Amino acid sequence: MKILKFGGTSVGSAQRIKGLLDIVDPNERQIVVLSAVAGTTNALVEIGQTFLAGKREEAIELIKTHKNKYEHLIKELFQTEQGLEKGKNLIDYHFNYIASLGNEMFTPVEEKITLAQGELLSTTLFHFHMEEIGIPSVLLPALDFMKIDEDNEPMVEYIGEKLSNLLSIHGANKLFITQGFICRNSFGEIDNLRRGGSDYTASLIGAAIQANEVQIWTDIDGMHNNDPRVVKNTSPIANLSFDEAAELAYFGAKILHPQSVFPAQKYNVPVRLLNTMDPQAAGTLISKEGGTTGQIRAIAAKDDITAIHIHSSRMLLAYGFLRKIFEIFERYKTPIDMITTSEVAVSLTIDDTRNLADIMKEVEDFGRVSVDHNQTIVCVVGDFSANTHGYAARVLDAVKHLPLRMISYGGSDYNVSMLLDAEHKTEALRSLHNRLF
Repeated sequence: MKILKFGGTSVGSAQRIKGLLDIVDPNERQIVVLSAVAGTTNALVEIGQTFLAGKREEAIELIKTHKNKYEHLIKELFQTEQGLEKGKNLIDYHFNYIASLGNEMFTPVEEKITLAQGELLSTTLFHFHMEEIGIPSVLLPALDFMKIDEDNEPMVEYIGEKLSNLLSIHGANKLFITQGFICRNSFGEIDNLRRGGSDYTASLIGAAIQANEVQIWTDIDGMHNNDPRVVKNTSPIANLSFDEAAELAYFGAKILHPQSVFPAQKYNVPVRLLNTMDPQAAGTLISKEGGTTGQIRAIAAKDDITAIHIHSSRMLLAYGFLRKIFEIFERYKTPIDMITTSEVAVSLTIDDTRNLADIMKEVEDFGRVSVDHNQTIVCVVGDFSANTHGYAARVLDAVKHLPLRMISYGGSDYNVSMLLDAEHKTEALRSLHNRLF
């Protein structure tokens, strides 16, 4: 069994939805995981926020505008009157349902229900398209098996049990279609795996049923050794280890959702990154054996970072200080990206500032605090284990002309991370690329 995930651009038009059959093999046992049609999630976010703001009439207009786009899509997708009628009934149902949610009190619960409609639409449209052209497929509702617990962590054993039962019911079938991103929470309510969650869905499904391979199909031919949007002459990486891929995904490589590596790594399911626009490209294979020793593999950057610096003479020789600091961030469920310490100070970075004001109030009890916004973490991934030498020096030499705010080295065998003002990001990426590759 293979898991094939297609992102929003891969189902962004009727032509691309039809083109999925250039990749999907109906004769091979596969689960196809689809994101919402490109632009849909952003539109649904806007609709939800407009309802939350109490602007019902404005939200209804947004619904009409977006529904109109789907009406054009189904006219291009379906070739028969029966197919077109089924498509029209489908979009009528979903957009009327979204509008009806605004008739009562609209809360974050209804907002998540609204967001779920994008994936429900894309998967059903693809299923109807398969029906119209005579290819058997089974639509597996993700809400029947995808679940997160009270800590918003996926319940892999539950997913495996429920999904295996559903697959066994349709044992004679080979092509299955399901939604990425959406799930149910511990209360049974419709919820989601947050942005990029379709990658996570595919990885969780692959782990839960011990698939042969998870394929993530996007619009770029694998994970590149630098950001191709700002650096020329980047190249895809043929093989990566799970650890290397996790570092790159977390620190800014947009092709892969950061959390999606971990289920595959835990259950040792290979992940292949491939290009929908160029299916013949080799892409990147992420596996247990994928790493290469004695090499620098890639560079990534993570934007919108906030740095917090805490200076306290009381910290000197005081055990428990760091624990107390970390407990503050834990209470507000705010992850820390980087950390450096000295005898009397600690500096750390976060990318989630929703609770920054409350965090600052508590942290200020421990000493003098300053905050720097609009920072970027640049991460160099490769073999930085204890038995290698010279690589860290090459990295730092490449950016010696730039002002670095923090350096993190030694916490991982796979990366050196640097914090700098966002205005220096492009220069840092280009300089590192020229020096290291």
